[in-house]
Amino acid sequence: MPPQTPSIRALTRCLLRPQTSLHPHYQYRAQSKRHSSAVAGARLNGSVEYDTTPLLHHTSRAALSNPELPADIRNGQTKRINLYTAVNEALRHALQTDERVLVFGEDIQFGGVFRCTMNLATDFGTDRVFNTPLSEQGLVGFAIGAASEGMRPVAEVQFADYVFPAFDQIVNEAAKYRYRTGTTDVNCGGLVIRMPTGVVGHGALYHSQSPEALFTHIPGLRVIIPRSPVQAKGLLLSAIRCNDPVIFMEPKVLYRAAVEQVPVDAYHLPLDKAEVLKTGKDLTIVSYGTPLYTCSAAIAAAEKDFGCSIELIDLRTIYPWDRETVLESVKKTGRAIVVHESMMNAGVGSEVAATIQEHAFLRLEAPVKRVTGWATHTGLVYEKFIIPDVTRVYDAIKKTIDY
Repeated sequence: MPPQTPSIRALTRCLLRPQTSLHPHYQYRAQSKRHSSAVAGARLNGSVEYDTTPLLHHTSRAALSNPELPADIRNGQTKRINLYTAVNEALRHALQTDERVLVFGEDIQFGGVFRCTMNLATDFGTDRVFNTPLSEQGLVGFAIGAASEGMRPVAEVQFADYVFPAFDQIVNEAAKYRYRTGTTDVNCGGLVIRMPTGVVGHGALYHSQSPEALFTHIPGLRVIIPRSPVQAKGLLLSAIRCNDPVIFMEPKVLYRAAVEQVPVDAYHLPLDKAEVLKTGKDLTIVSYGTPLYTCSAAIAAAEKDFGCSIELIDLRTIYPWDRETVLESVKKTGRAIVVHESMMNAGVGSEVAATIQEHAFLRLEAPVKRVTGWATHTGLVYEKFIIPDVTRVYDAIKKTIDY
């Protein structure tokens, strides 16, 4: 009798925690070397050096110099933490300071798959931090009801790949609630739906999707993707305080990889502003989430090789996104590239490129280029071939500069 194949749900925790034992068949495959990796001596497609990347704050001074932080925070202390700990701290502060805040989802009482809710149930009780049945439609529907009664629910969908059963609730209920109730002041503002998103190196078909573009077609929602611990903490606290339903998508590969100095006290970052991470005069690159690290590495190589100056912008909120900051940059540089993990067709890059063409056409020196994931499902051994890498971004920079 052939061995029983574990279910997708049973493999969920194993996929991203190598210390957990897998079924022997899957353990063999996990240990095999049939996956993409950098060729020895490769100049561009090496590993991201998170310890030195300029996208992370490696000193307290760098973290506290952010002009978006309030003055009292800039005069305070920092500590070095990773992204999932920053999410945990934001949730903890929200629970401490607002009795309306609830945190719930599948298996979140013990911390969830990525440990973002670790110790919260112990400290705040299972009346406010609790597990739900394995039903995304049910837990999101419950969250909408709680928000409409004045609570501030933070619902966790275990993976972005699992959100689709709840899509009807999000699109037809959460996003429309305020509009359809007119002047009655009944709405589900204060609702936050958190979910890990993007590839992680070995997620395969059901743990690697980037469905953010689907939510950007929905009036009434805000869609946010942080790039770092500092951003995750400040943006999540703002999302919980926001009076619109928020889809908060956390790049799962960054949960432990991205580590930086983060202000100890609570702070809020704006939900309606993109951030210029690096100024430049010859080309604008627009991205968000994990691909920003790819873009940063490509920029460093391209500026050295081509003698150009490149501006890098993090959208942060991808809907409604900050058109003013992007257009101001492109009108200055005359060239633009948009980079994201999700596929090209109807992606965030399509909207950004169309907006640039519509409002900055006469300032363009080259066509707007998109570097995105390929239009295919994500096979286990092919993840690194599907998403944008440093070489593809570098090549796009060269073609755009040389146009």
